[in-house]
Amino acid sequence: MNKITNLAKVNTLFRVSLFCISFLFFQLNSYSQDGKKIFKANCAACHSVGSNKVVGPGLEGISEKYSEEWLLKWTKNSTELIASGDADAIAAFEKGLMIPMPPQEHLSDGELKAVYNYIASPENYSEGEMEIVEEVSGSFDSVEGGKKLFKINCASCHSVGSNKVIGPGLEGVNGKYSREWLGKWIKNSGELIASGDADAVAIFNEFKKSIMPPQAVSSEDINAILAYIANPGNDDSADGGKEEGVVTVIEEDNSTMKYLFIGVIILLLILVITLNKTGVFVREVIAKEAGETYDGTTTLYGGFKNLMSDNKGIVAVIVIVLFFGGLLNLVDGAFQIGVHTGYKPEQPIKFSHKIHAGDNKIDCNYCHSSARHSRTSGIPSLNVCMNCHKAIDGSNGKTFMYNGQQYSMTEEIQKIYDYLDYDKETQIYGDNPTPVKWIKVHNLPDHVYYSHQQHVVAGKQKCQTCHGPVEEMDVVEQYSQLTMKWCIECHKETAVATAGNGYYDEMHKRMTPEFKEKVFKDGVLTVDEIGGWECAKCHY
Repeated sequence: MNKITNLAKVNTLFRVSLFCISFLFFQLNSYSQDGKKIFKANCAACHSVGSNKVVGPGLEGISEKYSEEWLLKWTKNSTELIASGDADAIAAFEKGLMIPMPPQEHLSDGELKAVYNYIASPENYSEGEMEIVEEVSGSFDSVEGGKKLFKINCASCHSVGSNKVIGPGLEGVNGKYSREWLGKWIKNSGELIASGDADAVAIFNEFKKSIMPPQAVSSEDINAILAYIANPGNDDSADGGKEEGVVTVIEEDNSTMKYLFIGVIILLLILVITLNKTGVFVREVIAKEAGETYDGTTTLYGGFKNLMSDNKGIVAVIVIVLFFGGLLNLVDGAFQIGVHTGYKPEQPIKFSHKIHAGDNKIDCNYCHSSARHSRTSGIPSLNVCMNCHKAIDGSNGKTFMYNGQQYSMTEEIQKIYDYLDYDKETQIYGDNPTPVKWIKVHNLPDHVYYSHQQHVVAGKQKCQTCHGPVEEMDVVEQYSQLTMKWCIECHKETAVATAGNGYYDEMHKRMTPEFKEKVFKDGVLTVDEIGGWECAKCHY
């Protein structure tokens, strides 16, 4: 009977292991498929996984050419990497006709790594799914066909409205240029510029001598695209999409893979059930030959239950590991509650700190003047803005980078005038100003007391200590964690600015020799050594 029992255990264990391994296999396969889906949803409008160029270069061999760390930085924000002086980034920028790649900061590191895996081994994916560019081919003479072609070939750089993405908005382009001219421009703008065409040269000069990449589309395709531009309807692309810089492409039909996956799962279930019935039959035969009656379980559930019952020690260990593992994960998650590092909301006016504090060297205190004599740094009134922007009205037509996209200075400065009800022609303020609803970036809990004055004046701390390199940010984001642990560590490591402060001279006189020897043993007096860790310092 022991022989029968051991055989039953091995058989049941085999079935359970087979099921678990199969499940893990399909989970991994599903994860690898995600790389292809993410690529098609975010990258395929401009790139192929081969060597051929679409709008941007083909990405074949990209993983061998650059490190994964570099690729993550480039993909998430190429403009930031270029600005840092990275040689590879600058070379790629110049090779790409000085056109920055739209940032993909909405994608996680895991999603981007899945994309890189797909680019490295596209042959591991189903036939016919490698090139999204091939999904829409042939001739289109309808607005709907033009819409599909536009989203694949044009939407990464243009909108069908008036707003600029990387290239200009295309609203009214059919009325401004002839169909013949547009066909030549779209197919090869460089050739048209070289021919001396006045319109082509004017556009080339207007956009800082950046050449639009040639488009491999037929005349019929161009007709369809132009028909869609002329009649976009209520499509989001008329306004550059709901999210600028995020390209929408056609979702592939995954029904075949879905049905195949379901079919394989059903086959595995049939296999497991068959194995169970076979095992029961074998055990009954062995029992019969031994002159015994088999009275064990005959169901898959019963076999699994017996396996758990016969291995209580192993089960207990697994349960304990899962419990404490889940508890640890819960605790780690709790530490992240209220931590908003990287938070950078879209503001009603696209104000670039990089231009103001970085390029133009405007001191932080000029706008945030209350930081030196108040708890809060304060939100500057638009009257402060008008000190400069009464003269600098954006009429020069310049653009600026904001969150990886180019925007018109004229439009953003006009927003200031609109909020103030100011007429820049007459230089007269109206009677209907409206407040700007700025979105707060740095938030502390209500029970925390923090004084800018104490840190900036007495502590002589720079804004960057807490806010990070604001002068390099076009969009201000929460740079530091601003957690209790973060504050405590700062108080432990930061030396007190005692020089020229008579308060500390008096404090040192009152210190006992023993305490003075203790705190000055390392030659540095830190914040925690003068009470910076006392609860009442920061909490009401």
